[in-house]
Amino acid sequence: MKFEELEARFRALEARNEEKLKFVGWTIARLDGRGFTRLTKRSLELEKPFDIRFHEVMKSTVAHLCDCGFAVRLAYSQSDEISLLFERSERGFDGKARKWLSVLAGEASASFSLHMGRIGAFDCRLIELPDSETTADYFRWRQSDAYRNALSAHCYWILRAQNLSPNAATTRLNGLSIAQKRILLNEQGIDIESLPLWQRRGFTTNWQKFEKVGFNPKTQSEARTVRKRLHFDTQLPDGDAFGVYLQTIALNNQIT
Repeated sequence: MKFEELEARFRALEARNEEKLKFVGWTIARLDGRGFTRLTKRSLELEKPFDIRFHEVMKSTVAHLCDCGFAVRLAYSQSDEISLLFERSERGFDGKARKWLSVLAGEASASFSLHMGRIGAFDCRLIELPDSETTADYFRWRQSDAYRNALSAHCYWILRAQNLSPNAATTRLNGLSIAQKRILLNEQGIDIESLPLWQRRGFTTNWQKFEKVGFNPKTQSEARTVRKRLHFDTQLPDGDAFGVYLQTIALNNQIT
């Protein structure tokens, strides 16, 4: 069988279940670390429950994803997950979902591994949301999860410090409410509200424009150009205020 015939045959099979993005609202990709519980608790020597080096590597991974070929309007990260909000003008790979998923997961995995010095893999999923209000609610959901994760992580390592095994500490936490976990921390002199905001609320990244002043040797005069750079915000509000924040910096429907 000729190459052309094989090419047509198997390209058709590859495309049989091809899913394409509809681009009718906002598109979000959420990336999660695969097997990061084992990686962070057993394989890496990290400060518990939150490690500043890991945090910086996640920031580097986010920065790479924002500049790897997709038009990213806003990134939000907490723990080992990253959510990317794309410009509504982004139409990469003709909207082929499998290409978005594979490329983004690959880019995140490569960047994280390079900066951490250990292999770390991410999976990826895509979600399309109809309007800005729903999109703001999505990010509020992820931020609420960040708070729960921080609370559970600090409780877990307190119990481990009391010589409970990993299984025993996990079992103990499974039956506790948020209020009971807060009491557990308070009994150890830890106020969850006094912990760094990036642990409790995550951080955002977005492109910001700035004016760069230079010198034009041809005209022998000052030259001004508009550039853009990534801005990291680790002092996020929460609740309704976070929704307002998102509307202000990312969800005003302006195409850039």
